[in-house]
Amino acid sequence: MASTYLTRSVSTTGNRRTWTFSAWVKRSNTTQQYQNMFAAGSNNIRINFSNQNIWVYDYNGSGFDFYLVTNRLFRDTSAWYHIVVAVDTTQATSSDRVKLYINGVQETSFSTETYPSQNHDTEANTSGENNVIGTDAGSLGSNSFDGIMSHVHWIDGTAYDASAFGETDANGVWTLKTSPSVTYGTNGFFILKDSASVTDQSGNGNNFTIGGGTLTDTLDCPDDVFATLSGIDKYAAGLSNGATTVTNENNTSTIVLSTLAVNSGKWYWEAKVENSTSGNFNVGIKKTGQNNYGVVGSAYNSTGWVYATDGNIYHGGSSILNTGTTSTVGDIIGFILDMDAGTLKLKKNGSDIYSGNAVVSSLNTGEHYHVVQGAADSIVSFNFGNGYFGTTAVSSAGTNASGIGIFEYDVPTGYTALSTKGLNL
Repeated sequence: MASTYLTRSVSTTGNRRTWTFSAWVKRSNTTQQYQNMFAAGSNNIRINFSNQNIWVYDYNGSGFDFYLVTNRLFRDTSAWYHIVVAVDTTQATSSDRVKLYINGVQETSFSTETYPSQNHDTEANTSGENNVIGTDAGSLGSNSFDGIMSHVHWIDGTAYDASAFGETDANGVWTLKTSPSVTYGTNGFFILKDSASVTDQSGNGNNFTIGGGTLTDTLDCPDDVFATLSGIDKYAAGLSNGATTVTNENNTSTIVLSTLAVNSGKWYWEAKVENSTSGNFNVGIKKTGQNNYGVVGSAYNSTGWVYATDGNIYHGGSSILNTGTTSTVGDIIGFILDMDAGTLKLKKNGSDIYSGNAVVSSLNTGEHYHVVQGAADSIVSFNFGNGYFGTTAVSSAGTNASGIGIFEYDVPTGYTALSTKGLNL
């Protein structure tokens, strides 16, 4: 969603002193400043990530009416965060006027901590001003959020705590309430509920429009977290489309690992060659924790096995097998990883590579392996089960007995997607 943003113009002034924002977010980029999740007014309310901190502030053009910056860092690109900001400037105690909750717990440690004066009128819920999701209200298309968002609520007139929108399950995990019992007020809305719909589900009809970019649906959600590419375990790799597309940076080798690693079970994923000026592709698996190149180690060193566009399997810097099947731009490679047997098989556009035999048959079962991509001058999009390559949906979903994930081609019987539900089958 790095270039995608949503807008709505407020037509009726509501409660400017009391309001709540709630959203589930999954980050892709943790190094960019000013990634706005929500903004209101032309130059005022912002709730954003700045690098790895969360900022919540109200800027009046010359100074800050309130300003909170967390000490805690939020840099996990494999997890969903539930973020709630509750504002009630009528409160007598200053620290009660702005509250920030992360995954059900109120944040109390801030490097910057300035609270509004009592009964301060914020720019929120003001007629004629924009409410925007994923960008800066004063400069649409800039300072964009990079990641995925789900279940976005805005409350006009009530300051709710996190328990209104989430709850702890039997395993002690903070989970979402899909249909919370809240009063939305005049300008309240509920969008991105279980889909990419910007139609307001609150009953108010406060629908949003897509102001820029392409809003893409995804099965990756707080209830089933899918693998993506890691914004931390990467070297010279640019990530986009919710960290499912990797682009070479600076004309050097790109190395990036998946956020999830597995040491048992049977797994399936797909990778599509979007562009390759030098004919490189290099996608496969790599043992976790082995760092000896850049940040995450060479994709094809002694702990990695990759399939390249020339049809070879590389390991330890050398070809160990020629599959006899090359690939080119537009091809979709299916990866069939059996960590119980220690084997990796491949398909190209639905057909077996290497006569259906394992291209790797010596994996150490019980050890953890990530998906890895490493090649210069290439763009590769992964489908870990979201049903998309970049912003393009699969043309016709294949069969999938596990029911977890949507893939272009048939998922072999007994295999499933790299997701938290898949891990718990």
